[in-house]
This record gives sequence, structure tokens and C-alpha cells, in this order.
Amino acid sequence: MNKIVVTCFMLFLAFGIEAQNGGEEMVKNTIDSFFKAFHQQDSTAIKKIVSEDIVLQTIVKNTEGSEQVKTENFHQFLKSIVSIPSTTKFEERIRTYNIQIDGPMANAWTSYEFWVNDNFSHCGVNSFQLFNDQGLWKIIYLIDTRRKEGCN
Repeated sequence: MNKIVVTCFMLFLAFGIEAQNGGEEMVKNTIDSFFKAFHQQDSTAIKKIVSEDIVLQTIVKNTEGSEQVKTENFHQFLKSIVSIPSTTKFEERIRTYNIQIDGPMANAWTSYEFWVNDNFSHCGVNSFQLFNDQGLWKIIYLIDTRRKEGCN
């Protein structure tokens, strides 16, 4: 009887870990798809990856040098992305992923570097909140930091 209980427990543990890893890969793929659409300036593809009610925020220094949270309108964000001239090359390079999942909610902490025309612009961290909407991970919240120093 003990062998059956131990075997069932081990199988449950193995399948649980596999499901979690599959979920993490799906979350990572969602974020990768977001950045692929971002780099291609494809607003239609971005809209498919995010929630209709997405919240976008960034932490920046104001003119006095104090940190503040700035909220960005999603439609303005899309307009700014699609209006970047085709002669301007921009790339957000994700350096690391730290993904946590609890049922239908996920958090992804990604460090990044941002490059414009092959020149370093800034670095920081993105914090994505995602919701599993009937099997599809959707980005519901995104906040980032931006700095020019301490990027190693």
C-alpha cells in the first residue's frame, strides 16, 4: 500500500512540475511574441497579446531628479510605436526571465537593454502581469524601470 501511495505521489509531482514548466514556456512565448510585434511595429499583433484593459506604467526620474510612476495610455503607446520612422532601428533585448505562475495568474520579471540604431540607449527591468484567458496568456499590466547606468 505504501508503494502505491509513494508512486502516485511521485507521478503527481512529476506531472505538476512538467505542467508548471510548460506554463512558464507559454508565458515566455507570450512575452517574446509581444516584443516581436513591438519590433515589427505591428499594432494588430500587439492587441492580440494584451488585455483590452491593459495598464502600462514606467518609473522615471522627473525634472527634479525624483523617481515617479508615469501611466501611459495604451492607444498612445501603439501610435508612438507605429509612428517610428522605418529608418530607425530599435530593439529591446531581454536578458533574463524570472517567471512565476499561480493558476491563471503569472508574473514575469525581465531585465533588458534597449538599443536604437545599434547604439545602447538604456536598460532596466520589465514586470509583466499576465492572466490565462481560456488557455491563452494575456498581458494585463506592464511596468518598467529605465536607467543609463548600472546596466551590467
